[in-house]
Parts: sequence; structure tokens; C-alpha cells
Amino acid sequence: MGRIMRATLLVWFLIIATTSVSLCNGNPGVACKESERLALLMLKQDLTDPSNRLSSWAGESDCCLWTGVVCDNLTGHICELQLDDPHFNSSLGGKLEHLDMSLVNLSQASDDWLPVVQMLPSLVELHMFACSLQYIPLLPIINLTSLAILDLSHNLFNSFMPGWVFSFRNLVSLFLSGCGFIGPIPSSSTPHNITSLREISLFANQLTNPIPEWLLNNKDLTLLDLGLNFFSGPIPGGIANMTSLKVLHLEANSFTSTMPGWLYSFHNLEFLYIYSNHLHGEILSSIGNLTSIIHLEFQNNQFEGTIPNSLGNLSSLEALYFSANQFHGTLPKTIGQLKRLTDLDISSNSFEGVVTEAHFTHLTSLKSFRAIGNSMTLKTSRDWLPPFQLGSLWHHSDLVLEYIFPTKYLNLADNQLHGEIEYISSGPSSVIDLSSNQFNGSLPLVSSNVVRLDLSNSSFSGSVIHFFCDAKTGPKLLVFLHLGNNNLSGNIPDCWMNWLDLQAISLENNNLTGNIPSSMGYLRGLSALHLRNNKLSGELPQYLQNCTNLVVVDLSENQLSGVLPMWIGKSISNLVVLSIRSNMFRGVISDQLCNLSRLQIMDIADNGLSGAIPRCFGNFSGIANLSALSASASTMYFDNYRLYGDDTFLVTKGRVEEFGKILGLVASIDLSNNNLSGEIPEELTDLFGLQTLNISANHLTGRIPPMIGRLKQLESLDLSRNQLSGEIPPSIMFLTFLSHLNLSHNNLMGQVPQSTQLQSLDESSFLGNELCGPPLSKNCSASKVTLPTVERERGYDLLDDKWFYLSLGLGFAVGFWSILGSLLVNMPWSFAFSQFLNSIVLKLHAVIVEYV
Repeated sequence: MGRIMRATLLVWFLIIATTSVSLCNGNPGVACKESERLALLMLKQDLTDPSNRLSSWAGESDCCLWTGVVCDNLTGHICELQLDDPHFNSSLGGKLEHLDMSLVNLSQASDDWLPVVQMLPSLVELHMFACSLQYIPLLPIINLTSLAILDLSHNLFNSFMPGWVFSFRNLVSLFLSGCGFIGPIPSSSTPHNITSLREISLFANQLTNPIPEWLLNNKDLTLLDLGLNFFSGPIPGGIANMTSLKVLHLEANSFTSTMPGWLYSFHNLEFLYIYSNHLHGEILSSIGNLTSIIHLEFQNNQFEGTIPNSLGNLSSLEALYFSANQFHGTLPKTIGQLKRLTDLDISSNSFEGVVTEAHFTHLTSLKSFRAIGNSMTLKTSRDWLPPFQLGSLWHHSDLVLEYIFPTKYLNLADNQLHGEIEYISSGPSSVIDLSSNQFNGSLPLVSSNVVRLDLSNSSFSGSVIHFFCDAKTGPKLLVFLHLGNNNLSGNIPDCWMNWLDLQAISLENNNLTGNIPSSMGYLRGLSALHLRNNKLSGELPQYLQNCTNLVVVDLSENQLSGVLPMWIGKSISNLVVLSIRSNMFRGVISDQLCNLSRLQIMDIADNGLSGAIPRCFGNFSGIANLSALSASASTMYFDNYRLYGDDTFLVTKGRVEEFGKILGLVASIDLSNNNLSGEIPEELTDLFGLQTLNISANHLTGRIPPMIGRLKQLESLDLSRNQLSGEIPPSIMFLTFLSHLNLSHNNLMGQVPQSTQLQSLDESSFLGNELCGPPLSKNCSASKVTLPTVERERGYDLLDDKWFYLSLGLGFAVGFWSILGSLLVNMPWSFAFSQFLNSIVLKLHAVIVEYV
């Protein structure tokens, strides 16, 4: 092809040279790029320079200082060549053979790009991929007789396809993908001259039938891409002439025929894409003749029947996609002969029967296996060592599993899988998710290589001793373990010294009994402990204070007892969630809990706790400080543990709700159903981010804190079934997010404060008191009840103080007229002030002009 000069920005240079438009700012402030300096030296070799104007284009000096070169001041990139000598243009145009403008934005030259290109009659390759061109002439006169490769893909023509793109006698490769061409491919007599064409890509346009004969008669074509268009009807029989094809794309059209018999005779075919059509019928055994095939994609059609055994003859096959069809029968064992196969997808069909070791005999390269939506049984021996290391295995079907073979990532969650699992093998650092199925029997033994294991929401039963105390495979590397929502029973064994890497444990919703084992204190990296809803008893082991990284502790709904230990506030001060509701804890609430500065959720309801509510609860800065509340959602736990999954159940707004992904954004305190006494601490009103407060069913006395209205984020407030007295504070009207309020069964009196929020609540929220006014039916005027007034205490609302308004008006009048009056009376001051303002305006104008 002779000298090939790769000048990526050369057409831009030509446009600049012919239009004399400058987009740069003179000499650069930084040195030019080395790659662009070398490109200029190559360009110089192909230019005739009779006046020796390019003598400075030499050596390793800064090319931005060379004659005719203009660089960008900030980046150092060349953005203009000023070559006024006509000898430059004529010589350059006569020699340039390779021009690559791909990804250069030429939208401003959309109308002129073709005339400029025609100035290069020696051009052999033209690449203008994704140049934002929007116009292509339909009937130009083209003189690029040497052009062999033309790539105009991914521009924005949105027009009929011009016939001249097929007029180049030496054209070998034509790429017109994603250009928005509409209608049929041109069928004029001109394309008959294209005998050298070997590759044509018309992918992702809006082309329609018919496909012209001149294209179908090309026997030497190696690549034909008609994918993602509007072709319909049978697959064109004329393609049978293209026996040299290596790549055939017919996907994402509306072809409706069966698989043509002649297609099985394409011995050179390497890539076949016919997915997402309306093809039907069976796959014939002659598919085994495609001995060169590397990639087969048949998915999203209506093929039926069985998969022929001859598929095993495709020794070069690397990817096979049969998903979303109507295939049935068993999976042929000959698939196990495909040594190069890396991806196998047979999902969403009706395959059935048993899959054994024979199906995987020689699949040493397999990385991904998808079998979603079938009814197969996997049966292998426990000592079988698979020849592959899967990157992913997806199965969603009525599948019976007896053995889980090595895989890097296995996700079979949310299916109807059943049966017992004896052993889970894996490769290094594997993630296994078998949650939400119907497995039964004992828990399987697990390879020490597994780092994340989720067996939750199934029907595993029996003791867990063998699972935790099996030492045959050595210490476990498990980081996240979820065994919740099963039927596990018996004691939690004292074998946790073999699981030192654990960061999150969930054994919730089982039938586990006995004490919490003291060996859990070995888990120094533990950040989440979920033992909710079991039958655990005894006191909290003192060794748990060694787990100083705990962020979430949920021990609710058990039979735990004893005094709430003080070390919770001393040793595990990183707690964000503490839930021990529905146990049998007793004693007073220690002030040590106030050290949990990051705490956002505290649920100690339904126990036997007594004494006063500590005033230092106002120190919970994780709730009080709104910015800290947002920041805690992005802590290590909520960033990393979220990959494993976490849920906490809270009683809010009078009902139990489950919080998962938004757990880090919830702020709640629940002290209900205890024996607490004394007054509600005023300090609770410092927790500005609090969303739920429930201290119902205790023995609290005194008044509702007057400044309760400061808790503006409060959505649920329950103070019912206490002995509170006095009036409802008027500040409660400022709780605009409040959707659940229960003040019933206290000794409150007076009128319910009037606000849209409170009057929209149910009458039951106020029953059992001496209250009147809407929403209650009792009329305040008939009862001669006086309206409550805002108590003037710390934190009163300035907007309700008439002296505030008076001082505000006087201050404004005195300040405004003191300055303006002085300027009006004293003319020199007025003149100086005007000059000062003018100078500021002039400086701002200069800055705007210079930088904008």
C-alpha cells in the first residue's frame, strides 16, 4: 500500500488550512505532546517544501515553537497548522493514504467533510467512526478510486443510504453501523463493480427488505452484519452463496423461518448470531459440521426439540447460548467434550433429567454456566473434583442438589431448589448464595475457602454443632454467615475460635436454645450479630465485650435475662443498632449507655427495666446531629456489610416494620413496656434527627417536655399508658412530619393544640385524658377550658414574641437611615461612595470579559 501515514487530526488541519479559522491562542504555555511532535516529523517527510519554510521542524525541540504550528495554551495539544503555501496542500493531498478521524467531533464541519475528503485522491483507508456527522450527500461525484476501507459508523445521518458508498472498485471493508439509515439497501447497477468487497457491516440501522441480489451473490464475503434492523420473512436463501463467511450477524430482526439446511455446510463460519428473531423448528444433527464455529448465539427464538449429540463435534466452540427457547429433553453428555467452552447458557427452556459428572468431563475452560428455568437434577459423587473453576453459576429451576462444586461465585437464590446438601466445595475466596429455597436436612459442611455463605430462608433443621465444630478442613475463612429463617435447633456450640474472620453472623428466626457461647468473644472483627427470635436464655456473656467492632446487635425476642451490662457502653462504643426487645432484662438503665455516641437505633422495649430515663440520652450525637446521621450511613458496616444484607425489625407508627437498605438512615428510640418512672428528660428534645420515640406503657409522670416541637424529624410519637399530666405543649404543632401520635390513657388536660396535622389524627390518639377540641367530640367552650399558651422557657419561638417584631423594625429603621441619611447630607461622602461602587463594577466587568 506504500507509505501509510497515520494522522489522526489531519482532516482537522486541512479544514483549518482552507478556511483560515483559528481556535487557538498563539504560542503555548506548555510544551507540545511527544506523539504529536513525531506525527509532524512524519508529515514533513511527505510534504514538498520548496521555500524551506519547515526548516524549524527538526530535532527534539518544542514543536509548538515550530513555524506554522499553533498549540493550545493550557493542554499543549496542536490545534492548528497554518500552512499558507499552496505547495503544501497539493503535495499532501496527493500522498495521504490513511486517515483516522475516529471520535473527533466534526459536527461543525458536517456539511463540508466530504468535499475536504475528496481533496485526498490517494486515500486508501478512511476512518470517521463517531465523528458526530449529521449529513451525507446522496448524489455526489466521488473520485477516491484507491479507497479500500471506509468506516462511517455511528454518525447521525438519519437518511436513506446513498448509493455512492458502493461505488469504489477497490473497496474491501465497508462499515456503516449505527448511522440511522432507513429503507432498503441500494440496488442500483453500480454495486456490481464491487468484486473486492470482503466485509460489510450495516448493524443497528433501520433497514428493510429486500436485500439486493448484488450483495447476496458475493461469494467471497467473510463478514456480513445485518443485525438490529427491520428485516423480516425467511432468512434469505441467497446467503447460501456466501460460503466464505466467517462472521454472520442476523440478530434482532424479524426473521421467521426455520434454521436453513445450507447454513450447516458453512465450514469456515466462526461466529453465528441469530438471536432475538422468530426462528422456529429443530436444530438438526448436521450442526456438527460447523467445525470452525467459535461463538453460537440462538437465544430468544422459538426453537424446539432436543439438542443433538453432534454438538460435541464443535471442538473450537467457546460460547454457546441456547436460552429462552423451547428446547426439551435431557442435556447431551457430549457437551462435556467441548474443551474450549467458557460460557454455556441453557436457561429458560424445558430441559429435564439428571446432570452428572459426565456432562463436565472435559470442560476445563468453563467460566460461566446458566441454567435458569429448567427441571434438572445435579448428581455427582462427593469426592468428584470438577475440571473447571466457574466465575459464575446461575440456576433457577426445580433442581435437586446433593453437592456444590467449586465456583468463585454461586447464586442460586430465590428458587424452588430442594433436597439435602452434604458438602459445599469452593475455590479461593468464594461467595455462595443458596438463600430462599426449599433445602432440608442438616446443614452442609463447608470448604474453608468460602468467604460469604447465605443458606437463609430454607428448611434446614437439626443441630448446628457439626457445622461449627467440624475441624477437618482447618480454620474457616468465612466473613459473612447467614443461617436465618430455618428450623435449626439445639444449643449454639462453643466452637467459635475456628471462625476468627467472621464479621457478620445471622442465626435469627430459628429454634436455638441455651446460652450465648462465651467463645464468641474470639470474634474481634465481628460487626453484626443477629440472634433475634430464638429461645436463647441466660445472661449476656462478659466475653462479648471483646467484640469492640460491633455495629449492629439484635438479640430481640429471646429469653435472655440479668442486668443490662455496663460494658455495652464502655467496650462496644461503635454500636449503631442495639435491639434487645422482648427479653427478661431487669434493673436500671446505666448511664454508661450514653457513651454510644453513634447510636441511631435503640430498642430495649418489653423488658423489666426500671428507674428513670437517663438524662444523658441527649448525648446520642448520631441522632442529634443530622450530618452525623447521614455520615453514619456510609460507614464501613453499611458500605461493606450491605453486600451481605441486613434487616432489623422495629416497632414504629404502631406496627412492626422491617428496615433493610435504609437502615443507616433510621433514628429510633423505643423504651416501651418496661417499669420506667420519673419524668421525661427535657434532654431528649436535643435529638433533632429522631424519627420514632416510643416510651409508652411505663410509669412516667410529670409534663410532656414543653419543647417537644424541636424534634422536627419526628414521624411517630407514642407516650400512651403513662401518668403524664398537664397540657399538651403547643410546640407539638411544629412536628410537621408526624403521622402517628398516641397520647392516650394519661392524665392530660386542656385543649388539643390546633394544627392541620393534629386535627387529622384519629380520636383514639387522645382518649383516656381530660382533653377537648378537635379531633375529639368534646367541645372546649362548653367545658370552659382556656386555650393553652406557649410557655416562655428556654428555646421559646421568637416569632411569637411581639417585642421581637418591634426591635426588628426599629433596628432596621435606625441602621438604614443612619447610612443613607449621612450620604444625602454630606455630598463629598456621597461622591466618594459612588466612586467606590463604580470601581467595583469595573473590576467585575474586567474579570467577566477576561475569563468568560
